[in-house]
Amino acid sequence: MTHIAVIGMGYVGIPCAALLADVPGFTVTGIQRRSARSGWKIDHLNAGRSPFEGDEPGLAELIQRVVLDKKTFRVTDDYAACASADVILIDVQTPTDGAHVPHYESLREVCALAGRQMRPGTLVVIESTVAPGTTQHIARPILEEASGLHAGGAGDGAFFLAFSYERVMPGRLLTFITDYPRVVGGIDAASTARAVDLYRHIVRAEVTPTDLLTAEMAKVVENAYRDVNIAFANEVALACERMGVNVFEVRGLINARPDRHMHIPGAGVGGHCLPKDSWLLQYGLETYGAPATGANEGDGHLRLIPLARQINDGMPQHMAELVRAALQEAGRPIQGAKVALLGVSYLENADDTRNTPAVPLAQWLMSYGARVVAHDPYVRPADWARVLDDGRDVPLTADLWEALQGADCAAIVTAHREYAALDLARLRATMRAPLLVDGRNLLDGECEEAGVRVRSVGK
Repeated sequence: MTHIAVIGMGYVGIPCAALLADVPGFTVTGIQRRSARSGWKIDHLNAGRSPFEGDEPGLAELIQRVVLDKKTFRVTDDYAACASADVILIDVQTPTDGAHVPHYESLREVCALAGRQMRPGTLVVIESTVAPGTTQHIARPILEEASGLHAGGAGDGAFFLAFSYERVMPGRLLTFITDYPRVVGGIDAASTARAVDLYRHIVRAEVTPTDLLTAEMAKVVENAYRDVNIAFANEVALACERMGVNVFEVRGLINARPDRHMHIPGAGVGGHCLPKDSWLLQYGLETYGAPATGANEGDGHLRLIPLARQINDGMPQHMAELVRAALQEAGRPIQGAKVALLGVSYLENADDTRNTPAVPLAQWLMSYGARVVAHDPYVRPADWARVLDDGRDVPLTADLWEALQGADCAAIVTAHREYAALDLARLRATMRAPLLVDGRNLLDGECEEAGVRVRSVGK
């Protein structure tokens, strides 16, 4: 039997733990802090229930099978489970602050707690996204000091250490783990080989070995690449608005070429990865990289990638300006207007609110004097209250028509299926003014036919 401890029961840890627990010969213990925010997941998972709302194909059935039927997966808050673990996976959040500096409090804490229990020969894999250089310079020394062992090499005093990044996305958690290629980088060849063997039990696609730093670099560059491409689409959308053309028609004409792929513009970029991974790349470069020497490197700071971040971070403000313009065209001041935000998760048909663009949009609207309410069919009010932790009051309801009742304008922030199927006649009868700002290109000609005035990003 192989015993695996997975630390952190979130969007990465839970599906990975459940998949591993379904492998014959594997038992898995999930470790989760019994905190006010997330402690409820322990009992929830031990009852065989998935904690995620929205679409998550196959996950609820998998959790039920490995918890209740096979009894190969359980969750605890006790790090003593690491003492018998052959493998320890670390899946904790690594956020950045307002100055774009990563906060590794959780990573440092779990490395110390796990290290005190760890035995020789254990494989430790960091799955949390980190700045390049973090596993070597932060995780390794903490694990070594706490355990009294050394990372890499052979002998009774050694443990194996690797980094292997997740590519999960809410709504496709299982398939992104099983069907996407996996990159594994170890601190030495033996660590890499051990980690590759582990992931081949659950990954059907290619599992590619590399070195530790290259694996860390690949993760943040992968997400920075996507962020830059989205920023390009968003900047083109703003240009199309000024020129009076439809960005989605322009995009269709460009993407008719098979070697082109312009991304989709929208109300903003959210999630745990894209808003911070560019900053993790910059932090790793500035902290562990060599000094810049080439003329094209300027002062050594990244240039294009942070600019893309600024463009994407500016889209919620642009949405607020579209709301103000729509109200102005209708002869209504934004001061005192009721604005309904449709969707507060960052991703359609999911409950993940991390770095959601709905928060800065609400902040901008309230700074203009609007009264803001929100609707989301998947997000729990307690989770929404936590992301509004600075005293802002934006009530959240699961009743769409309660949110729209008497509203002067509605803004589609998230492409939930409910908004694509809006009853526009009822919307017009419910709102005080039938004004829509569409940040996700869900509605088009049908609005005009129903007597609903709509403004859209990029149109």
